[in-house]
Amino acid sequence: MLNLSVLLEDSAHHYPERTAVVLGDTRLSYAQVDAAARQVAGLLAERGIRPGDKVALSCPNLPYFPVVYYGILKAGAVVVPLNVLLKGREVAYHLADSEAKAYVCFEGTPELPIGAEGHAGFAQTDGCEHFFLITADPAAASPIEGAETLGAALAGRAPDFETVLRAETDPAVILYTSGTTGQAKGAELSHSNLVLNALTCNRLFRTTPGTDTHLLVLPLFHSFGSTVNMNAGFATASTLVLLPRFEAAAAVRLLQSENVTFFAGVPTMYWGLLNALTEDVDVERIARNMRVAVSGGSSLPVEIIKAVQERFGVTILEGYGLSETSPVATFSDPDSDPRPGSIGIPIWGVEVKLIDESWNTVEGVDEIGEIAIRGHNIMRGYYNRPEATAEVIRDGWFRSGDLGRRDKDGFYYIVDRAKDMIIRGGFNVYPREIEEVLMTHEAVSLAAVIGVPHPSHGEEVKAFVILKDGATATEDELIAWGKEQMAAYKYPRMVAIVDSLPMTATGKLLKRALS
Repeated sequence: MLNLSVLLEDSAHHYPERTAVVLGDTRLSYAQVDAAARQVAGLLAERGIRPGDKVALSCPNLPYFPVVYYGILKAGAVVVPLNVLLKGREVAYHLADSEAKAYVCFEGTPELPIGAEGHAGFAQTDGCEHFFLITADPAAASPIEGAETLGAALAGRAPDFETVLRAETDPAVILYTSGTTGQAKGAELSHSNLVLNALTCNRLFRTTPGTDTHLLVLPLFHSFGSTVNMNAGFATASTLVLLPRFEAAAAVRLLQSENVTFFAGVPTMYWGLLNALTEDVDVERIARNMRVAVSGGSSLPVEIIKAVQERFGVTILEGYGLSETSPVATFSDPDSDPRPGSIGIPIWGVEVKLIDESWNTVEGVDEIGEIAIRGHNIMRGYYNRPEATAEVIRDGWFRSGDLGRRDKDGFYYIVDRAKDMIIRGGFNVYPREIEEVLMTHEAVSLAAVIGVPHPSHGEEVKAFVILKDGATATEDELIAWGKEQMAAYKYPRMVAIVDSLPMTATGKLLKRALS
């Protein structure tokens, strides 16, 4: 029997006064975070949430996130983290698809009204029985009519809930991903998937309990931040310094003032940090404290690796994984020189190989094949999608959709991302989903979406649109409409209205001919 929340509980037992979470002037100890999570668990149980029920969570990098996340787990329920940029229509889809019984949502800000969008999605969803709104002031009334605030619901509740243990293979978290194409699917990750992935990270990074301070800029609703920073960090009583939205100058100030030892980010974040090193920054102080720097999401340019080494005195370790792999599957070897462009070698307890379309192993050095992964990190499957699961898992092996090669020393390299996927600012954007939404516009007949290079985001979303006969719409109108329909990281910032789209002989869109 096991529960992922043991990572918090064990640290709260051994290091109760150690600071767990920092946000501005707010500093919560491990004992305080654990007690608050127990209150959340007690509330959910009282409201009828049973072991195995799904509870969705929309919250940026605030202290509420780990409190509610581990509270859901303590109740024996399954956490369904949702991207805070989702619109009401998208929230409704995720709540319905995951069969969530409750939804906890941050109220948001005027610039990012998560609460209003979340409540709109909740109102459209049959079967989701409870909506709790997290307010910045726990004593404040709800700004949304009819919504119950989490603060009011927790008021006066004793932190005495006893954690519900689950089977190691029971689901703990459902992370939504589109895989390589199509509508979002929920990857079911078990308690053992996530516990072992977190502990393996700490083995890799040689973390000593009670000593590290993480600057957490990756979104906690994403697998990279939740595993490498939160779960792995809480497992070793690390301090998590939260930054709700990455802003390079603010991140540099926190690296300096909080004596940060551990930084995880995507390549564009490292680029931002280097460009934010003004004359008043004590770079030597940052370098003295920095122990570990890790990167994922896409390959790091050699120039950034060299510049970080020179300025911060630390070698960036690059890794690879997917939501379906908990997420870490491979990582740079800390004992060897970095190999720019390599995603490293398989982590402890995990196997990697290359396969062809028929699942046959590709053996040769530098031969290209699809990356397949097997080990303790492989998901249970896609929630309620046995056919989709069978397409990607066979004999314990998960096929990633990413093409790679292996050098003579066993280091792996990505040579092409999953078919058509766009990575914009570290977020995965799936063209088919965007195309389907665009084609609901009354003037749009056909759409094709690709990623085009962008200096800071890595890639930008561009749509090519054919209008219906007699229909009228401008490119700016379609961009504005898309902004209303889709999350901020998804909607196309560039739209080209065209008369035709390139096709293959079988009638498939030939996207490589678009630019």
